[in-house]
Amino acid sequence: MKDSEIHLMSEIHLGCPPATNGPFVSRFTFSSPLGLGGSSNDHISVDKDGDLLLPRRTSKSFHLMTPGFLFLDSFTVTIQHCITSTLRDVGLQVWKAQLVLSDFVLHKMCTSSQLNSIVCLELGSGTGLLGILLARVAKAVFLTDHGYEILGNCLRNVEMNSSLFNPQAVVNVRELNWMSEWPVDGDCRVPEKYRWSSQDFEQVKSASFIFAADVIYSDDLTVALFSMLKRVMSFGCDKVLYLGLEKRYNFSLDDLNVVANGYACFRSYIKEDELCEQEEKSFVGKRIDVTQIPQYTKGYDRGEDVELWEIKYVA
Repeated sequence: MKDSEIHLMSEIHLGCPPATNGPFVSRFTFSSPLGLGGSSNDHISVDKDGDLLLPRRTSKSFHLMTPGFLFLDSFTVTIQHCITSTLRDVGLQVWKAQLVLSDFVLHKMCTSSQLNSIVCLELGSGTGLLGILLARVAKAVFLTDHGYEILGNCLRNVEMNSSLFNPQAVVNVRELNWMSEWPVDGDCRVPEKYRWSSQDFEQVKSASFIFAADVIYSDDLTVALFSMLKRVMSFGCDKVLYLGLEKRYNFSLDDLNVVANGYACFRSYIKEDELCEQEEKSFVGKRIDVTQIPQYTKGYDRGEDVELWEIKYVA
């Protein structure tokens, strides 16, 4: 069987009804404490598993409290997705590292105002779940992926969840092939709703954060990803990348062992802070301790193989 005919399933979708001809709809519930103001670190309690201990409240709304911290009881994001897909169309599914990165983003929203009113860019947005969360506090969110079926599904999810957004937020779904030039030329073959404008590029220049989740699974794509990151992270102001990945293991005939080759390719691009002593620009990263991030997203098991990284492109 050809690789293009092999269907994959995210473990997030295990237990879903058998695949049908149409898309499946899941509802992801996010919960956190409802604070009373000030630094919300004082209001967060977790159990021994890292899950939040929630106070009993009757309200289900969210609030932006001074100085802009996000406090909430719970809210639900509705996501249209496929239960299985080919490798080329994995962006039609929800993957574990996307949920862990979502937990990280929500934790930042609840404990600081760092993400308030930002312009941000997501690479490999897939279903758009993370971007939908970012739109609750951001000024402008650019969700990017490659392939019109994935982009169409992402746009549909954005539209279904627009009532959750910060009223001032602008969410854009854009086509971005990591093997293309940057800035992207105005390819007339791309449908206008996914096409970049000169105004888009001006906004991305001011983007302070880039996000990516579950984009490390093919060495060719990893090479293309870091090629694109070099150009995007040198475009306009300094940018910080938050990247979530899951180590995926397979048996290697070359190594005669079970290895995570995709992860090794990723790490070949990253220098640890204390080891970076070069004049030329390079990707400098530090691993975020996932165990210190409460699990805001309910109904999934993080496991042991998900990592989050904070990465900068510096000299």
